[in-house]
Amino acid sequence: MHMRNTGNLELPRKFMVELAYPFVGREEEAKVLTLALLAREHVLLVGEPGTAKSALARRAAELLNVRFFKYLLTRYTEPAELFGPLDIKGLQEGVYKRITRGKLPEAEIAFLDEIFNANSAVLNALLSILQERVLYDGYTEIRVPLWTMIGASNRIPDEPELEALYDRMLLRHFTRPVEENKWSELLDAAWNIESGKIPVPQPIMGLAELKQLHQTVLEVDYQPVKTKLIKLYAIFEEKGVHLTDRRKGKALKVIAANAVLSGRTIASEEDLIVLKYVAPRDEDDLDKVLAIIAEELKTPAKYLRELADIENNTRELARIIEGIPEYDPRLVEVHRNLRIARERVLELARESGNEQVESRAQEVVYEIDTLLEKVSRKLGF
Repeated sequence: MHMRNTGNLELPRKFMVELAYPFVGREEEAKVLTLALLAREHVLLVGEPGTAKSALARRAAELLNVRFFKYLLTRYTEPAELFGPLDIKGLQEGVYKRITRGKLPEAEIAFLDEIFNANSAVLNALLSILQERVLYDGYTEIRVPLWTMIGASNRIPDEPELEALYDRMLLRHFTRPVEENKWSELLDAAWNIESGKIPVPQPIMGLAELKQLHQTVLEVDYQPVKTKLIKLYAIFEEKGVHLTDRRKGKALKVIAANAVLSGRTIASEEDLIVLKYVAPRDEDDLDKVLAIIAEELKTPAKYLRELADIENNTRELARIIEGIPEYDPRLVEVHRNLRIARERVLELARESGNEQVESRAQEVVYEIDTLLEKVSRKLGF
């Protein structure tokens, strides 16, 4: 199948890497935003404040050199705050219009914090903007250039009136605080940002290139994964994870976007991992979806998950060993279990045939070897 614009396929990955660059532990957030932009869909980041959601959104706009709008919603937010004030002079002349300069109707990327605080006056206008890229305002219809809306919230809405807004956010990601083992990096990165040592981002591509890449996404061949995708949908339903017909269809764009992000124009099973951003409604669903994907797909996710479990067990053993005295017989059993774990890690690396898994396995082997040395010394080997 002939594909256009394939010369630009290196740009999405370059964009994603540059988006994550100043932040610690935000590689997955950078990925989900990149996928949303490639698919020309909207994305919701769910998590506590202070997890770089707003900063990521602004940096994405800077790397694309597009018009950006940011606002924190409250229950009392007036339409004029988002869409611009009414033109008083126009009203005096019998013309109903808004002054939209610098407001949401002129933005190409927008970030709305606490998006589910939208009141009914704002909600209806937002729905038409997200779905149709049109603002219906009084007697006027304004076509807006919005490419992607990035919403943020610390909760999943349970109010029926917000269900339509939640459904419009095709991609959803649950952000979490940086893990303890990365706190040192976090402090250094925060200091670099606060002290102005992070250079002003230079655009990676413009909206024209993004549009070309989006067209390439729409031309990706998804047929190789269609049968597997249908099977996954059936398993999700069986396990209580329901996708609307709309989400089932639109998921194809995210799958295709992941293929393009990987430099391909034909979808493969590894692209189905992005269903974790589309299928879950909440974190309980996410756990189910991750387990199903790990079981059903021959993707790095399955191996990386087991490697993470082995690493966590190794760290737990390291804490236990601190309290075991030298020459204690229990250390022999610990030593044996660590050797078994090491062999399993090497087996996972060989079995996966994946560069990312192999690299991760090397890190886990290093941790195991370090602990084996400590145990050996305690045993007097």
